[in-house]
Amino acid sequence: MNTRHAFTDAEWRLIAPILRYKSQGVPRVDDRRALNGISWISRSGTPWRDLPERYGPYTTCCNRFVRWCSAGVLIRFLPAISHRDDAEVQIVDSTITRARQHASCIQNSTSESSGCSRRGLTTKIHEVVDANGPPLQVMITGGQQHDSLMAHALLEGLPSSGMVLADKAHDATEIRTITSLRGGWANIPPRRNRRGPICFNPHLYNHRNHVEQFYNRMKQCWRIATRYEKHAANFLAFVKLAATRLWLRVNESAA
Repeated sequence: MNTRHAFTDAEWRLIAPILRYKSQGVPRVDDRRALNGISWISRSGTPWRDLPERYGPYTTCCNRFVRWCSAGVLIRFLPAISHRDDAEVQIVDSTITRARQHASCIQNSTSESSGCSRRGLTTKIHEVVDANGPPLQVMITGGQQHDSLMAHALLEGLPSSGMVLADKAHDATEIRTITSLRGGWANIPPRRNRRGPICFNPHLYNHRNHVEQFYNRMKQCWRIATRYEKHAANFLAFVKLAATRLWLRVNESAA
């Protein structure tokens, strides 16, 4: 069996307890096989009907994915696997994902985190990563949403002290105030129209490239590089699943 996109035994031991819950009636199809099929779809970007037979019927994987998204199972992977307590450096950034025209074929699509920007119909992925690159927090909004409006929500629940790195799009007085009240320091380059001196270290700012490297690895998954899902919950589940796999690799290499 091809195990290129499958979860290893070490990875499965970490995430299996999150998927366990009581089932009634007919015995469930193996969760590991279904999750491997979902991971293959995320990486390849192909339609569900083209799922290889080794992962079982495509309807089983698709229905399992929809149920897990509705129950919020897949989005629980990231907070359970990530190491948030020792994140002394928090790098904030966002990236744009182009949405297919089929992703907007739904009523009230504005509530599904899709919007019109300069690139057309897009979805914006907001991330916070630590100093080594693995993600700590993931959110999605419409492509027209400004980066600075999501900074407070992204930093909520993360260690209060430490340094926050971000680009000029996050240069807002509110963000600097919130970071200071949390006992941290916002190392953000000032905009040209900012008045008054701002403490900024360009040497430490160079470490912000870790978030760019993270986006490069994330967009190797074609279901993330281009949004095909109509519902925001399904697209966010694919994003957090890919982010979880990055943490699993870090944990496995550390072990």
